[in-house]
Amino acid sequence: CCCVLGSFSGRHRRPKQSGSSTKLEPRKLPSTLTSSEQAASQETVKNFPSADGCELAENITYLGRRGVFTGVSGLQIAYVSGREALQEPAPAHCFTSKDLTALVAPLTSSSKFRGVDILLTSQWPRGVWQYGNNPEVNTKFCGSGSIGILADQLKPRYHFAALEGAHYERLPYRNHIILQENAQHVSRFIALATVNNPAKKKYLYAFNIVPMKTMDPTELVKQPQDTTENPYYRCPTKDKTDKQKTSFSMEEEMQECQPAHQFFFDLSRKQGGGPRGRGRRRYPDGDGQGDRHGDGGGHHQPKQPRRHPQPTGPCWFCLASPQVEKHLVISIGTHCYLAMAKGGLTPQHMLILPIGHYQSVVELGSDVVEEMEKYKSALRSFYKSRGERCVVFERNYRSQHLQLQVVPVPLDRCATDDIKEAFTVQAQEQQMELMEIPEHTDLKQIAPPGTPYFYVELDSGEKLFYRIQKHFPLQFGREVLASEAVLNMPTRADWKECKQSREEEEESCQRLRDEFQPFDFAWDLAWED
Repeated sequence: CCCVLGSFSGRHRRPKQSGSSTKLEPRKLPSTLTSSEQAASQETVKNFPSADGCELAENITYLGRRGVFTGVSGLQIAYVSGREALQEPAPAHCFTSKDLTALVAPLTSSSKFRGVDILLTSQWPRGVWQYGNNPEVNTKFCGSGSIGILADQLKPRYHFAALEGAHYERLPYRNHIILQENAQHVSRFIALATVNNPAKKKYLYAFNIVPMKTMDPTELVKQPQDTTENPYYRCPTKDKTDKQKTSFSMEEEMQECQPAHQFFFDLSRKQGGGPRGRGRRRYPDGDGQGDRHGDGGGHHQPKQPRRHPQPTGPCWFCLASPQVEKHLVISIGTHCYLAMAKGGLTPQHMLILPIGHYQSVVELGSDVVEEMEKYKSALRSFYKSRGERCVVFERNYRSQHLQLQVVPVPLDRCATDDIKEAFTVQAQEQQMELMEIPEHTDLKQIAPPGTPYFYVELDSGEKLFYRIQKHFPLQFGREVLASEAVLNMPTRADWKECKQSREEEEESCQRLRDEFQPFDFAWDLAWED
């Protein structure tokens, strides 16, 4: 079966000879389904006897404005032709929200509905590039929000579109929330370029597909390594019977929902730590100074934004606190700072901490997360220059202030798989099961604020997670890394056994500060200021 998107008859047609017609000549073609033909313009509408679908020639069928085509094998193809109408009544070459509702409602009303095999549309879904690879088109004006909602609700295994005239194959994305919903199949979005385009971009896509209804469920839900989060708006509105509504009004959706990226990161509205501009540096987040130097984003904030939580008592890690041991500080950024670990497992054992008072990673705003990632990247480069890989872990349990532990491990000491196995085995010995978090998955999606957890990130990008139920060994991360399988220094598992005098700490910290300086982005920014 061959599916055709875009203008089936072509944009440039030969002049008609006197007395000739536009009828297609019957040829021995495979069964051909054409969708989205009416997207080109109002001019193409006259080429079709019926907008609801018709046979153009032998083995060539125009599917129509919208609908579902089911093959004899059970393969299900949903389709929407044309552009999204900007006004009512809609031109014949456009679709409306009523068309989309009529398409989705009969499918999703069934309790057995899992998705469709293929979705064909003219327009791209807006925002499909979120969390994925970037397309070579101007995304500012690209796509239809309603098509994005359609794709989110129909969960196609393959979604094809062609209206932008550019080739783009997005990384596969998942249709479920990790650890909160049952695993579902992944979706792939593929945009095709114009036929015979000068740049020779891909305009044909051939593949074999087994209908969803005949697949083994275990095979169907397998997740490729490069699977990302769902790029669309994830905000199902519910009525009083708790059934999901089918709404394709983008104005309504935008008022009720936040984009996927805000679902993950914009927790600052609840915590009171809204976006801050660069402004003057070195002000701790918790002293209120940051709010005076905004970057013009104030109109997005509530009139009286609540500040993020303040410590209930003395905090040893808030940079503005008198209790903090500032002689251990290595680097200070805008939202985070780097410190040498007190009683470190190794001399280069460091901590990444937020300047303001936050208990865990999942409570951070996007600006803090971004700078924390910059520090992680800088540390990876630093350790790599020394022939080491780094292990990052966090224990959000019986701790008041977030401490992201970063420990180097010599490359010739053990492989990343050895470190992963060490964590897994020691967890099992203590009746704990570490779960592997898929790549491109954000920790905030599986651990809401307030959830106690242990989290470790390896240099390969692999992430292990454990939701703490009752009791948890406070030194678990250090114990694993100090074990014979990794660093082989079991006597240093407890930080209290590794403490130095104040003078020794100052000397060690100055040495580490000097070594890290070439990799310190905050140092460069301070000089620019």
